[in-house]
Amino acid sequence: MNTYLFPIYAIIIGVVIAFLTKKQKSIYTKLLLSFSGAFLLALTLFDLLPEVYHHLDTKQTGLFIMCGILLQIVLEFLSKGAEHGHVHLHQEDNKFPWLLFISLCIHSFLEGFPIHQHNDMVYGVFIHKIPIAALLTSFLLQSKYAKEQAITFILVFAAMTPLGTLVSNTTSLSPNLLVSINAVVIGIFLHISTTILFETGEGHKFNLSKLVAIGLGILIAYFI
Repeated sequence: MNTYLFPIYAIIIGVVIAFLTKKQKSIYTKLLLSFSGAFLLALTLFDLLPEVYHHLDTKQTGLFIMCGILLQIVLEFLSKGAEHGHVHLHQEDNKFPWLLFISLCIHSFLEGFPIHQHNDMVYGVFIHKIPIAALLTSFLLQSKYAKEQAITFILVFAAMTPLGTLVSNTTSLSPNLLVSINAVVIGIFLHISTTILFETGEGHKFNLSKLVAIGLGILIAYFI
């Protein structure tokens, strides 16, 4: 059951963080984003990548991973980088951000596929979604969208990852197709996590803190 609930818990925590920090750009949110990027990357390399290469031909696996990277590039073109913490606000725009909404939903749905009852990817997704939910909620709080639209946005976004896990675990999709989808998701995770890690920080103190956060993310992922 936790495989379905953990992503929802992450959204709840992110929303609470957004309300606590209000409109402030908290350095702790940025550090959490760096930690989540390292943690997600490490779990992908330690847990998900070996499993996929075990079931598929190596060149075919590489092709699917590259497809995932290209898919994430397209999604980020639509969302302007919201998947790794770049949510851009246009103060005068009160039109519902359909491109942002659709791209985030596709991303969240796909990241639910590698989550199974006995693997650790749920923790990577859990940690990844907290700062994204916090930044997304902050964006919605500052926007001129109707409250009903903002609430619907968050609720649907929260439901997409458990929905992806449900489809993966309960439908009669062939094992090869599921592994292929997981390889695509690896490409998505690799693109997002490395983008987070390679982004520059603000000032030398933040860079040092960011390095510590990244180190902790990798270390904890290794010992899970």
